[in-house]
Amino acid sequence: MAVQNPFFGKREAEAFPMRQPTTPSAAAVPAAPAAAVASAAKAPVPESAGSKLTVGPNIKLKGVEITDCDTLVVEGTVEATMDSRVIQIAEQGAFRGSAEIDIAEIRGAFDGTLTVRQKLVIFNTGKVSGKIRYGKLVIEEGGQLSGEIGVGMAPQPPAARPAVAAAQAA
Repeated sequence: MAVQNPFFGKREAEAFPMRQPTTPSAAAVPAAPAAAVASAAKAPVPESAGSKLTVGPNIKLKGVEITDCDTLVVEGTVEATMDSRVIQIAEQGAFRGSAEIDIAEIRGAFDGTLTVRQKLVIFNTGKVSGKIRYGKLVIEEGGQLSGEIGVGMAPQPPAARPAVAAAQAA
């Protein structure tokens, strides 16, 4: 009989029986089904929904384009371009490149082009530099922000402005 690796196949529920509680007061409460416990554990954390990529400590990810990722957690070093919903850079994490994000939480370092459609949060250990655009900005005391900084989306190039003005006048 072949043994199936649990990482690549579906595990049977009976293969891992639930442990019974050891305290007398908890023993009176019946054990909840595993599916109910798993769904209840995921419900309170809205960030766990969707796809999540974590680049762990001491990991270097270089020269990639990250797409279809709802949340990127950077604990190592990433050199990339990305369009995502949320980026979280840990204290020891660093991101270099360009990113278009809904929400950015920076505790480490970001260097490059950053467009945050909704909210940019720089914590006291965070350092953000480069060309930065944001919807809303929160900087904790000690956080650093430097470079070309602007609120809202990037301004339109001068060639596009007359066409927009003519369209609005018509």
